[in-house]
Amino acid sequence: MKIAITGATSGIGKEKVKALAPLCEQMFLLVRDEGKAKDLIQSLPSHQEKISVIYCDLSDLSSVANAASTLSHKTDQLDVLINNAGGIFPEKSITTDGHELTFCVNHLGHFLLTYLTLPLLISGNGAKIINVSSEAHKAANINQNDLELKNDFSSFKAYANVKLYNLLFTKSLAEKFSDKKIEAYALHPGVVNTNFGTQSKGIFKFLLFLAKPFMIGPKKGAQTGIYLASAQMHSLSNGGYYKKRKLAKAKKDASSKKLRDLLWQYSIAQIQPFLENK
Repeated sequence: MKIAITGATSGIGKEKVKALAPLCEQMFLLVRDEGKAKDLIQSLPSHQEKISVIYCDLSDLSSVANAASTLSHKTDQLDVLINNAGGIFPEKSITTDGHELTFCVNHLGHFLLTYLTLPLLISGNGAKIINVSSEAHKAANINQNDLELKNDFSSFKAYANVKLYNLLFTKSLAEKFSDKKIEAYALHPGVVNTNFGTQSKGIFKFLLFLAKPFMIGPKKGAQTGIYLASAQMHSLSNGGYYKKRKLAKAKKDASSKKLRDLLWQYSIAQIQPFLENK
């Protein structure tokens, strides 16, 4: 099995690497902090030779495109792509490509990575794309004329929206590529006690503080992702949303064809400059 994963150096991503490395022929860590990735590899002495580090900053679409290109030079086939990285940011910030940071890191960067990685996923006998979403998607409130919330930004609203986008993206992948033997799944890892959200302000920071005693550890939070990566495809539901290793009910909007088509078309338009030579 060959796996590529973003957000591999901390939290649930790190736990996924540790659990899945023994099952892999090759593993590719797409990360921003290469030092942390190398430290992680050093902690897995039995698997060091099979793990590669590829620099990838999801807030920089050129970096994402370069990472996808590097990945294609390292392997001609991929079994699992885990879009694990994500974040919530206290203030509106615009990336060098002109996108709102929450939107870019949680959705558009992964959208571009997935799109450019499709040839590797199609070339095998079946492949999985796993997107880490959240129950926060149930608080989403989509403005169809401002998908990135550039004009009406709030930290939690932006995060809730992108977590719904993760589900819409998953449904689109299942719809568009099942005939290529590619399946896609989304998951809620649980409310995990990591450094996630430490930069938050206001009511969301207060809610995180109240939730701390009830949070689960990263090892437990990684279990659904590990399950989806390692389970036989015939036992999983293509396009499904998983929680605690079982199918879960998502917000009604997550099944909206209108919304998923709108998001797909918008996302394709934003990554077009990186597809011109493809």
